[in-house]
Amino acid sequence: MNTFDTIKLEVDPRGVGRLTLNRPDTHNALSARMIGELTEAARIIDSSPDIRLAVLTGEGESFCTGGDLKWMKSNFGKPRAQMVAESAGLATMLAAMDSMSKLLIGRINGQAYGGGVGMVSVCDIVIASDSAKFCLTEVTLGLTPANISPYVVARMGKSNARRTFLNARPFAGQKAVDLGLVHESVSPDLLDTTIDKEIEYALRCAPGAVAATKAMIDYVSNHDSTTNRLYTADRLADAWETDEGQEGVKCFFAKEKASWKR
Repeated sequence: MNTFDTIKLEVDPRGVGRLTLNRPDTHNALSARMIGELTEAARIIDSSPDIRLAVLTGEGESFCTGGDLKWMKSNFGKPRAQMVAESAGLATMLAAMDSMSKLLIGRINGQAYGGGVGMVSVCDIVIASDSAKFCLTEVTLGLTPANISPYVVARMGKSNARRTFLNARPFAGQKAVDLGLVHESVSPDLLDTTIDKEIEYALRCAPGAVAATKAMIDYVSNHDSTTNRLYTADRLADAWETDEGQEGVKCFFAKEKASWKR
């Protein structure tokens, strides 16, 4: 399945995809090619019935140190429309990663700076090594964390975004948990064990129900309570009509294992 130059996508027999940023010589900085390949990988993961979930990580000592400054510099002096199109490619990739119907687990193995924090923020579950370092570095370069801001603000909240965006304050480990960016910070030797436990939990869950629930979370977080009451009443009724819903409840009473459980 891996036909990429800057990333790797591998899928194990359980249907667990491993999506690896693979530019370790640049600390996995986001080049134009990597951005395009990540967009395609998100499409593959989302559309493939053989992939139940994916783990996003980085090759080498870093997770992702943000946008490749050589790529950014190459856009200086281009016509405005061309610069906007280049920037929009990053926005498109982040949206594709964020909106996947599959569970995306972030395995944060090292540094996550700038756009790397954006990549963390589009993951559904984030486990980080307590040696990982985080920083929203853009303002130190005279730039702004533009395309990543919707996802980072949604993850951390407005107050924490101000705390970390506006002075590029670095943080790590438990502070990343306290800010809401990371769900759990563990010692490097426990990182894979902790990720494996999250995968084990996820493989008990019905794929269609996971997709519907992920869409529901997005919907209810953006609508008022009256709209949500109507929406959620319909969604539970929908679930009662699905093969998964009927099989899951039947198996519960029969003390049998549902077909999706690994």
